[in-house]
This record gives sequence, C-alpha cells and structure tokens, in this order.
Amino acid sequence: MSFLSRIMVLKSKAHFSAGGDHRTTDGGLNVTFEGTRKRSASRAKSRVAIMIASFGVVYAVIGGRLVQYGLAQPETVSSIGRADTLMASRPDILDRNGEVLATDIRTVSLYAEPHKIVDADEAVERLATVLPDLNAREIYNKLKSDSRFQWLRRQLTPKQQSEILALGIPGIGFRPEKRRFYPGGPTAAHILGHVNIDNRGVAGMERYIDEQGLADLAAIGMTSDAKLEPVRLSIDVRVQNIVRDVVDSGMKNYEAIAAGAVVLDVHTGEVLAMASVPDYDPNRPAEGAEEGWMNRMSNGTFEMGSTFKTFTIAMGLDSGKVTLNDSFDATRPIRIGGFTIKDFHGKRRVLTVPEIFQYSSNIGTAKIADLIGISGHKEFLTRMGLLTRLPTELPEVKSPSQPREWKKINSITISFGHGVSTTPLQTAVAGAALVNGGKLIPPSFLPRSEEEASELASAVVKKSTSDDMRYLLRRNGIAGSGKRALVPGFNVGGKTGTADKVVNGRYASDLNFNAFLAAFPIDNPKYMVLTFIDAPKTGEGGGRTAGSNAAPMVRDIISRSAPLLGVEPKFGEDGSALLVSY
Repeated sequence: MSFLSRIMVLKSKAHFSAGGDHRTTDGGLNVTFEGTRKRSASRAKSRVAIMIASFGVVYAVIGGRLVQYGLAQPETVSSIGRADTLMASRPDILDRNGEVLATDIRTVSLYAEPHKIVDADEAVERLATVLPDLNAREIYNKLKSDSRFQWLRRQLTPKQQSEILALGIPGIGFRPEKRRFYPGGPTAAHILGHVNIDNRGVAGMERYIDEQGLADLAAIGMTSDAKLEPVRLSIDVRVQNIVRDVVDSGMKNYEAIAAGAVVLDVHTGEVLAMASVPDYDPNRPAEGAEEGWMNRMSNGTFEMGSTFKTFTIAMGLDSGKVTLNDSFDATRPIRIGGFTIKDFHGKRRVLTVPEIFQYSSNIGTAKIADLIGISGHKEFLTRMGLLTRLPTELPEVKSPSQPREWKKINSITISFGHGVSTTPLQTAVAGAALVNGGKLIPPSFLPRSEEEASELASAVVKKSTSDDMRYLLRRNGIAGSGKRALVPGFNVGGKTGTADKVVNGRYASDLNFNAFLAAFPIDNPKYMVLTFIDAPKTGEGGGRTAGSNAAPMVRDIISRSAPLLGVEPKFGEDGSALLVSY
C-alpha cells in the first residue's frame, strides 16, 4: 500500500474515534485516540482545582494575619495608654457641703497618621488657621515621620474641633479623652493639686487619690468610663475663697513676696481652708511655673519667730516648774557664746509670765527654756510634733529642720523662734493642741468626726496648761501685739511672730518673716487660724512687723468667715462687744 493510501485509511479510522476510544493495529503499531469531550472535561477540572487551591491559600494568609494582629501587643504610639484607659474616669472632688471642686469633662485630641498625609506643608498651613500658636516645624516633622500615629494637639475645644473638621485634611483625626476641670480656678490650687495631660494626679489631693489605688487600677486597665464615687474633702469652699482672697490681697497690699493662711478645726483636725500665694490655676498648671507650684503652708519650712514663745511658755507651765504667778528678771540682756540676747521693746525690769508673753520678751522666754533644760526642751517640741514630719493626706509636706546637736545657745534661740524651721501648717496644728484641752490631732483634708479624731489624738499637755494658754492668748489679743486681730463680737486670742529672714546664711535685719497664731472664740475655742507674710515692706500704721500685717490678715479672715462657720458674735445689751474675763 502506498504512503498516500495509508494516510486515507488513518483519516477514515480517526473519523470513527469521535464516539469513543478505538484501538487499531496496523503493521504492529497501536494508536490511541482521546475524545475531544473528555479532554475538555479534564482540563476544566484542573482549572477548578487550581482556582480552589489559590483561593484557599489567599484566605489562609488573610486568616493568619488576623490571628497575628489579634495576638500581637498594641503598638506604642504615644505616652498615653489604650483608648479604654484614656476614657477612664476620675472621681469628682467635692467640698464638705457638696460643692464641686474638681470634675471630668469630655474633650477630644487631634492626631495624625503620617502615612496618610498627602501634603505635609499644606496640612501645616491649614491647621495653623485654626491653631495659630502651633509650632509649624514640630508639626511638619511629625507629619513627615515614619510612624503611623502622632499627637498634634491635646484637649481641643469643641469650636477648634469643628473648624478643623471643616478643613477636610486627609490623615487627620480626633480621639476622645477626659479633661480635668476645676471650677474655682486657683481658689484651692495647693489643696486640690492638678493632673497631667493623661489625667493622672501629680500633686495635692489629686495625687493622693491616685496613691490610694486609682493609678494602679488604671495601669492594668481596670478603670472604665463609669462614674466613680466622689471624694468629699473637709474644705469649705466659701471659707477657702475668703482665705485665698485675704492672703492674695495681703501679699499685694503689704508688698510681700509670699503669704499664706490656714483655718483648722481644733477638735477634729479638719482643715477648713488653706491657701498659699503665689499660686496657680490647676486648669493651666504649666503657667504657674515653680514659684506658683510651691505650697508654702505645708511644703515650706520657716523660722516662725515669736509664735514659738507660745510653746516655750506652755512647756514651762506644763512642767510644773513655772506658774502664771512667777516672775523672771529681764533687766539686762543675756550674753552667751559671743551672742547677745535682748528684747525688741525691752521693759528692763522683772516681768511676770503673762508680761513675758504680752511684751514678747526674748530674755524672759530664754530663762524659762533654761529652767527646763536642753533635753526637756527638745522632748517637748518633739511631743508637740514640731520636730517631725507632719502626718496628713497631702503629699507635699516638708520635714522640719533643727540643729544636729542641741547646745545651750540653741535651746535659748529656739525658745523665741530662731534655730528651728517648721511648716506653718504644723505650727497651727501644735497651737490647736494648746487650746483644745491638750490633744495633738493630726490634720486632715478629709471629713472627720470628733469621735474619729479622739482615736487619733494624743495628750501632749495638761488641761490646766491649755486653760492657762487660752488666758495668755486672750490677754495678748486685747492688750498686746495681737490688737489688730480683734474682731468686734468675736473673742480672738493670739500671738505674733516677727523673725529676721536668713539670707546667705546670715540674718537680714531689713527682711522679716511674720506670722500670727490665733484661736477663736477664745473662751471655748473652735478654730485655729494662722497667717504668715514673707518679707513685707509695709503694714498697717506704717510698720512691717507681724502685728501690723499678719494680725490684720487674721482679723479679715475671722470677720468674714466666722458667720459661715456658725460662730455667733457676742454683744452686750448696749450693743457693745463682750470680752472674755478670766
């Protein structure tokens, strides 16, 4: 058969193979034909299998990445925590009457996602139209950074948020936050303290609240946006406003560098009001700088001058070695260790104990201290809490200073307020113990009942000593250096203290630290008031001693706050003020 004939035969057989497989043998050669339908079906199955496998791989990758993101730790994008801790509430702070002193308000903060910013220059320019004080270079660097998150401005106002939204800048967003708000501004700044940008307490009672466990709960994410039980303080915001106004006016009127005051309940230890100026607005703490942040009432120590004579004479009376009927020779100055101790307005005669207190005799006071002795003197001041750190809730409390070794000269100068530095607050606390029957009660910025105070109190002087000291304080208030603290209808007793300030290790005769320690009503004391004024240049009557500036500040505080504290004035039938007699 020719080659052409063989081709014709093969074509004919291939025609019949369309219906199925057909095997043919021709000259020992087997040829297998696969149908067109079968080949198409096989190829379709292969394509489907490939597609299923491809989709399976894609979904596996996506699922794996989701699991990876779910298990991964959140990326740290700023100094603050997660969104849930950002929204964590702080408790409201209330005064003793339920008035709000501090609360949380909702706000938003502006952030950027740099990888989504199209034009950093344009974004900065447009943001500056709403936030003109924006640091353009700093913001530009943030927008051009490799990070995926940058804070641009914390705690915006609603108006600022609305205006920025209207700009329509891609890559810019807002995050909800809480902002602490203090309705009274600087009124109680040093008591309340303030919080940082992340709503964490850093000073005052705000810090105290965090130290009670709030900060730890926030750190582990156990806080929430739920409303917390408010914290009520012992402060009376009405009295607080008066005290702050008086000390601020005193600093300005008497041209001083600082001033302060406290009103203390002598039976419970509750602080009703306390202020120190210069101060600051806790809504804008950064503007206060270090000068305004300094709480001189509890975190500043000073030589309290002649107010310490109150404790020296109480020490003598309580020891039994001195009575109100005793006298001491104040005719001549005392010379010891190269120093001369003399009286500011010396009478140059023998003085009774009441006269030593009334005329503020350094010589007479020094002789009482010498009679008690160095060890007895140091023990008494320690017992009164004047040589140890004051225990209270406020974190900012400084420890007093004293000589490393007490010698006779130290005991003598300390007797009239030089050589030991204490805080004004602890001086007031010790003074309260001398008029409340002899009980030293730690001060509290939280409400406290008399029963609760009694459990914390320690007896430091006899009741008879307390009675004698009330007499001396009242006598000095009427006829001594405390006359400018008198308030008609209210019986005020007190003691002035005028101390030369220490400048570069030496006493400056032209700079004073003045204080006035007072109690009212002195016949049955309820409140202790202490004022101080630092380096005043003037005072009432032209002087610059405590009697001409620190005492009038006490007068102003008592006259304005006594009615609010429920202390009724006493007047005779003729309308004149009644004075206490002993």
